[in-house]
Amino acid sequence: QVQLVESGGGLVQAGSSVRLSCAASGGTFSSNGMGWFRQAPGKEREFVAAINWSGSRTWYAESAKGRFTISRDNAENTVYLQMNSLKPEDTAVYYCAAAGGGYYYTALRSYDYWGQGTQVTVSS
Repeated sequence: QVQLVESGGGLVQAGSSVRLSCAASGGTFSSNGMGWFRQAPGKEREFVAAINWSGSRTWYAESAKGRFTISRDNAENTVYLQMNSLKPEDTAVYYCAAAGGGYYYTALRSYDYWGQGTQVTVSS
């Protein structure tokens, strides 16, 4: 059983940067594809970014391209989401997820384990 714990969220101003972290335990982190998703109030959970098992492949939602960077440290069992140039529309609860396979995946159904989420609020 994989446990995921996100951290790094908070209240920030538009244009600023935040780095989210997701610490994994209880599984073989280095073999899992990892993803970040977000859910705004009244909206469905949506894909943000994903990374394959080695970190050599990444994929981003259009809204994240050029502003967000996903990375991972397999020695530390941690995946990161660096978010720059934040906008009020980035306000959401951000979730880390671990897939059963090692590829990068964009679909929610590809992920077997989820963290509890961390709130990011961007003020204008």
